[in-house]
Amino acid sequence: MSEMMRSRARRAHPFPLVAAATGGRPERRPVWFMRQAGRSLPEYRAIRADHGMLESCFDPELVCEITMQPVRRHDVDAAILFSDIVVPLKAAGIDLDIVAGTGPVIADPVRTAGDVANLPRLDDHSVGAIAHAIGLLLDELPDQTALIGFAGAPFTLASYLIEGGPSRHYERTKALMYGDPDTWHALMGRLADITITFLRVQLEAGVDAVQLFDSWAGMLSLADYQTFVAPHSARVFAEIADHDVPRIHFGVGTGELLGAMADAGADVIGVDWRVPLHEAVRRVGPGKAVQGNLDPTLLFAGPEVVEREVRRVVADGDRAVRAGATGHIMNLGHGVLPGTDPDVLTRAVELIHSL
Repeated sequence: MSEMMRSRARRAHPFPLVAAATGGRPERRPVWFMRQAGRSLPEYRAIRADHGMLESCFDPELVCEITMQPVRRHDVDAAILFSDIVVPLKAAGIDLDIVAGTGPVIADPVRTAGDVANLPRLDDHSVGAIAHAIGLLLDELPDQTALIGFAGAPFTLASYLIEGGPSRHYERTKALMYGDPDTWHALMGRLADITITFLRVQLEAGVDAVQLFDSWAGMLSLADYQTFVAPHSARVFAEIADHDVPRIHFGVGTGELLGAMADAGADVIGVDWRVPLHEAVRRVGPGKAVQGNLDPTLLFAGPEVVEREVRRVVADGDRAVRAGATGHIMNLGHGVLPGTDPDVLTRAVELIHSL
């Protein structure tokens, strides 16, 4: 069966996540976790003992297996494609590596107009392994479990390329943004092209929703976000709108940006743990679903605290819907931390589904 036929067959089933994202009535409150496929799972650690991160991201069988692990263990309502936000940059030919304990490291940072002009473009055949992995997943996922594709937003990709790796202050990124806005927008345009190509490959392979991660947008003021970032994220969302699947937008520390992030065109706004969901709706306005937002550190605080806080977030999600949100997707306010006990997540899912 072709990827398109598999996708259509799956979409005949009422995914709880898609229903919540689009104003429907899910049979149960959908829940999934950012970084649910990762170092908290012993089965993931066993695979990664013999395989590097980038190797794993480009091996369809490994992508399928790692993506499925939290679905089998936790009964979450969505699988998110196992990958990394720098995968499309690597596939395009940019020299980078993911270094244990550090993160992505760029061999030749991009800091001048000449550097931007020399950036390669992403050919969809270069990420054929990702499309193959999605095909494997569509055959294996349970009928009511949605598959979420994802990509890094242009700003977060730009920050890695300019800084050469992770940064605390983003001084080089802001220097280019303020000091040479023409080069900045040229870079963001090239990265938007790469992001669009990467997401379209996933969508054409059959994912049921997509999430755009703007992990580092929270270091910007609202004015800077609107001037230097929002137009490029908006183009990404506009260019994939024809696939008619829910589009989720998430960033960390973006409480002051939520309205502008919603205006960029997403259907669902991810909210970190700092802003109550009902307050996020006030900032975003009605007509969007919300996703989040349990503090991931609370999973270490013991069963009574976890149950109390899960119930609190679920109740806040209900309040958000009464305030005008089209639905609530339960998640953390950021990714699962590596030391998290996976049994705590399993019990949290059971509780959420029971409420």
